[in-house]
Formats: sequence, structure tokens, C-alpha cells
Amino acid sequence: MTNISFPKEFAWGVATSSYQIEGAAMEDGRGESIWDRFSKTPGKVRDGTNGDVACDHYHRFREDIALMKGLGIKHYRFSVAWPRIIPGGRGKVNPPGLDFYGRLVDALLEAGIEPYVTLYHWDLPQVLQDEGGWAKRSTAEAFVEYAGVVARSLGDRVKKWITHNEPWCASMLSYQMGIHAPGLKDYRAALAASHHVLLSHGLAVPVIRAASPGAEVGITLNLTPWVPASPSDADRDAARHFDGYFNRWFLDPLFGHHYPADMIADHIAAGHLPPEGLTVVKPGDLQEIAVKCDFLGINYYNRAVVRSDKVPEAQNEPRTVFVAPEKEWTEMGWEVYPDGLREILMRVHLDYRPRKIYITENGASYSTAPGEDGRVRDEKRLSFLRDHFIAARRAMEQGAPVAGYFVWSLMDNFEWDRGYSQRFGIVWVDYKTQQRIPKDSALWYRGVIAENALSVS
Repeated sequence: MTNISFPKEFAWGVATSSYQIEGAAMEDGRGESIWDRFSKTPGKVRDGTNGDVACDHYHRFREDIALMKGLGIKHYRFSVAWPRIIPGGRGKVNPPGLDFYGRLVDALLEAGIEPYVTLYHWDLPQVLQDEGGWAKRSTAEAFVEYAGVVARSLGDRVKKWITHNEPWCASMLSYQMGIHAPGLKDYRAALAASHHVLLSHGLAVPVIRAASPGAEVGITLNLTPWVPASPSDADRDAARHFDGYFNRWFLDPLFGHHYPADMIADHIAAGHLPPEGLTVVKPGDLQEIAVKCDFLGINYYNRAVVRSDKVPEAQNEPRTVFVAPEKEWTEMGWEVYPDGLREILMRVHLDYRPRKIYITENGASYSTAPGEDGRVRDEKRLSFLRDHFIAARRAMEQGAPVAGYFVWSLMDNFEWDRGYSQRFGIVWVDYKTQQRIPKDSALWYRGVIAENALSVS
């Protein structure tokens, strides 16, 4: 057996998000979010469910904190529900909402757990969506107002802040593909939304810092390494476009560059933008977006093997797709590819040089249920996490400034358009009784945290 150790100050944690676990959707003055509306629209969520109750964390947060403490977890990333704080999106603040998060933060600190607060994990107030949502600049301005309210309320105790979770999902998956709320299929609106999400980040960072002196502030991106499906020019070009669409469109402006010129050209050619380009960008926007941050959060789940749709079947080019067999997929249908985490960490480190990186999400969906003895033997998840921890350590050895790792997720929860059909948690949740059962992966993770190391054969 070989021990792979991590730096003494390494932050081992778990992550959740408000709509996925809180429930209490219509309690204590909380307003409607786009996910409340979307999930109750027939056909939008595969199993027809919603987050009205979810894991009932709003009422059970002390139980969940005790669970984390028992697992040795000392860092917890969670998100604040904007509609719980400002139900109308802007203006009047809802005191019970602020009070809930104040009690949550106090209880975490009392348990010796450091809070990492994400301000936006997709639950936009519906009233703002009715005005156009992220496709409108006014939503970015409303976000800055909301961020200031939360930071002033919690900033004396919270010292780790994340403005947004996965801007690609909040824009492209939500406004272009229609898979997430608000469920639009409007490419121009999606591109405008992507800019306004990034702009709201840039504008909010100094507001958060002013309200929370000495705090670290960053943003979380979901990033995906890519490989062309074959050596053909068409596949290579398709891979370039995928990288620009998924990764560089967000990384480049955040790190002081314009939106990628090749992607602007691609979007104009496809009719996604007018000939004059991304017209929602105003003077000074790019400087605001590129505000210096203390860290970058990276969410990693799988790689992309990119095949062009422009290659005739008769073309004599290799068409091999390097994808693992189905037995090596998670139940989300995603290939298990641990080295992709090392690849994306090194790519970001070498190309963009963030001061610090947190792996803010990584995990796998497997539905392994409790056995007759009540034990959840989720061997595949345990193996998944072990191999990804090793990949992260390899990236650190190669120079990537990785400071922490947050497993997704603390517990099974509402998995967006998949409803409750997918289980990412290291803790099993019986949704009928709300019983929590730590899975074998959670017990193993407790050992990793205690030793700050893992053993491999």
C-alpha cells in the first residue's frame, strides 16, 4: 500500500445548493424562483418532481451539520436562495430569509465547519425572469444589489464567497438548449445571458469585499477537457469550437481577455450574433469582468470526445471515438475519466494562472441502495472519488495551485431536470422519511480527511 498525502492546510469539503436540498419553497416569505416555475411545468423534469420539499434541509439543517461534523468535514459549500432573501428580485428584503442563513452559518461555525457561500446556484427570482432574466442587463444590476445584502448580513462570519456556479449552465443550458430553467431555446438570448452573468460577477466582487473585509472571493466554472474523436481536420475543428463554446468563452474574459475571436466569428457565421458581434458588451464591461479574484472554482465531471457533424460518412478518415465502455459510465451517462481532472487543472494553471484553485464539485451518480443491514455499499462512488483525488494530487505535483476539494454532494437531492432519479450523495436520503444514512463512500471519506491522505495498492 502507498500513502498519497495532501498539504496540511488542504480543504476537504462537501457541496450542496439551495433549491436541491432546502425545500420550504413557500415558507417564511420566500418568493417564486425560475426552478419553482420550470419544475412544475409538465415535461420539464423527467420524473415530474420538484424541490418543494427536497431534503427538507431548511428544517433539518442542524441535523445535517451534526452529520457533517460526525464525518469530520470542516468545509461546507452551500448556496443562498435569492428568492428567499429578496422575493421580488430587487428592493424589499425578507428578514426571515436572512435569519435562516445567519442561523445556518452560526451553527456551522459552532461545529468547526467553515462556510463557503455561493450566491447564485440558478434559482433566479421568477419576477426577474418575467422581465427577461439574464438576457437583460438589469438582472446583473439586481444581482449586485442582492450580493451586497447577503454580504453585509453574513460578511463578518463568512470569509469564502463564490459569486456564481457554472455560468455555462446558467446561460447556455438554460437559454440556448432549454434543458434547465427558464427553458428557453434562443441562442442570442443565451449569449447575452452569458455576458450579463459574467458582468454581474465582476460588479459584485468589490461589493462583497467591502462588506466582508479580508474575505476571499471567486467564481466557479464547470470545465471540460476535450479530445477530437479522430485525427480528421473536421473533428479537430469541432473540438476547437467545443472548447471555445464551453471553456474559453468564460475563462478568457474572466482572465483579462476579450471573448474568443474565433467564437465570435463562428457565432456570426451561424447567425447567433449580428455581423457587428456581441453588442451587449458596453465600454468598461470587460474590465469589470476581469476583476482580480482570489481563486477559481472548478467543477469537473467528465471529458468531451468531440465528433464533427460535417464529415461525410464516406470520408476515409479514422472515426474512432475514445470513450469508455458503458460499464464505466455513471448513471448520468457520463464517462468515468479521472485523468480529465488533472488535464483541466493543468490547462487552467498553465493558460490562465489563477492564484488558487478549489475543486468546488466532483462526484458521481450511482443509485446503490441500503442493503438488508442498512449499509450502503457504494463501491463505484468510492472508487470514483479515490481515482479523482489521485488525479488532483498529480496536478498539484505538476504545479497546479489546488487548495481544496469539495465532493458533490453531501447528500442525495433534487438533480434538476433529472428530478430524484439520480443520486450523487455520499449520504443516502430516504425522501419519504427524510432518514439520512452515510454511505460507505462517506465513511471512507471520513478516513481520508482524518489522515489527510489516501492509501492505494
